[in-house]
Amino acid sequence: MLSNLVSDSRDGARFRVRVTPRASRTAITGIIGEGSKAAVKIALQAPPVEGRANAVLIEFLAELLAVPRSVVEISGGEHARNKTILVRGRNAAEVLGAITKTLGPP
Repeated sequence: MLSNLVSDSRDGARFRVRVTPRASRTAITGIIGEGSKAAVKIALQAPPVEGRANAVLIEFLAELLAVPRSVVEISGGEHARNKTILVRGRNAAEVLGAITKTLGPP
């Protein structure tokens, strides 16, 4: 079901997220969509002002994936709720494993 969520590219692993700013806490809240349109839903405690939400998103994903913030990049949708994330130096299986572990059993 989640196999299409993260894909490998020559630069690293790519996946889509849908963010909800101004949440009570920062966390992965689920998966939205199906197939190639699937995205990880992430609630962000920060407001979408002056790049604060994007900074919190990058910090959260870097911690989740145990990588430096410098390897996590918003490669699309920087000013939108729907974003594409690139994680350099990681493959799809590693990223999917971390996301799945955070989501827990279905």
